[in-house]
Amino acid sequence: MYLKMHLLSRRAYRGLLFSQGSMATCLRRGKSLIKPCLCRNISLSCQRYTIMASWIIDRYGRNDVLRFTNNMTFPIIHFPNEVIIKVHAASLNPIDVNMRNGYGAAALNAKRDPLKLKSSESEFPLTLGRDVSGVIMECGLNVSYFKPGDEVWAAVPPWKQGTISEFVVASGNEISHKPKCLSHIEAASIPYVGLTAWSAMNQIGGLNQDNCSGKRILIFGASGGVGTFAIQLMKAWGGHVTAVCSQDSSTLVKKLGADDVIDYKSGDVAEQLKMLPLFDFILDNVGGPTEKWSPDFLKKWSGATYVTLVTPFLLNVDRLGVADGMLQTGITIGTKVVKHLCKGIHYRWAFFTPSGQSLDEIAKLVESGKIHPVVEQVFSFSEVPKAFLKLEGGHARGKTVISVINKK
Repeated sequence: MYLKMHLLSRRAYRGLLFSQGSMATCLRRGKSLIKPCLCRNISLSCQRYTIMASWIIDRYGRNDVLRFTNNMTFPIIHFPNEVIIKVHAASLNPIDVNMRNGYGAAALNAKRDPLKLKSSESEFPLTLGRDVSGVIMECGLNVSYFKPGDEVWAAVPPWKQGTISEFVVASGNEISHKPKCLSHIEAASIPYVGLTAWSAMNQIGGLNQDNCSGKRILIFGASGGVGTFAIQLMKAWGGHVTAVCSQDSSTLVKKLGADDVIDYKSGDVAEQLKMLPLFDFILDNVGGPTEKWSPDFLKKWSGATYVTLVTPFLLNVDRLGVADGMLQTGITIGTKVVKHLCKGIHYRWAFFTPSGQSLDEIAKLVESGKIHPVVEQVFSFSEVPKAFLKLEGGHARGKTVISVINKK
């Protein structure tokens, strides 16, 4: 059966979504007559949704740039491997505060529009938020492992529109089935921090369930989102974990499995660490001066590794531009790798890496009871600015979660 479509409005075009297994009518702006093609099970989402509620920013700045709108354009599927998710819960990470302030804008814009086809401010209006737990509403033609109605969780890359919204688009390779034992609120607290820790410790650090048993792990910034996940991951793999945090977080990190706790407020951390055996692996969520002295507490010439999540890459690109920023970053990492290698240790940078496959592995650990969500506070969808202020205040004890709908 052939379907001819004439004079589709621009709004209807933007709202047209293609269901899995369907063939879509090809649209071209400015053309009133569309070439017909064989169509089957087309889902005309434009008839149901054209706009949605979302928290956005129209410029970079302090917390007052956050703006609620009921008129955000409904997302559409651009590629056949994408899905549209109805957001039940989202959560905030430090990167959301940094992005609100404009940090990394040059690099992220280069990723969004590498050929410079759009205007320089094409990222606005911009929705923040990386974590999502929700239900699939629509699937692209090539999505085979998921279907509408599936409960999923994901961490959306920072160059895409975020999750503090009623709906969000994600690639099929970025999502995973949500662990059935978790509510949406609990599930939304894990993906971004979990994938960041997984990237640092497994993909970059080389640790896994087969080689981690008995290894001594030191974690700086252990009470935050990445730290609380990293403690549990290392304990699940049989590691011995020393956590650095404040005294009022010691109960939390011990509950999560930390073997030793160093209170950075009670005295010089380096002096306290001298009383302990050397380490096989260091995860640094703090950076700054910590990077200068902490690698000295690794075992020399034994394959020990220092991994930091605090890197100058985005700052260099913001300050110097894409080409010079990447060049400066390459020189910096190369110099540091060689310097530490001469001392008998490995030096690495790690970054968040979106991966549905890694989330599958994390889901197995959650369902086996080895990883638990650490939710510090839940805010309603109307309280997003308060959630940002809370996160910006620092001293996190887990994750700040936003309930987008009333379901838990």
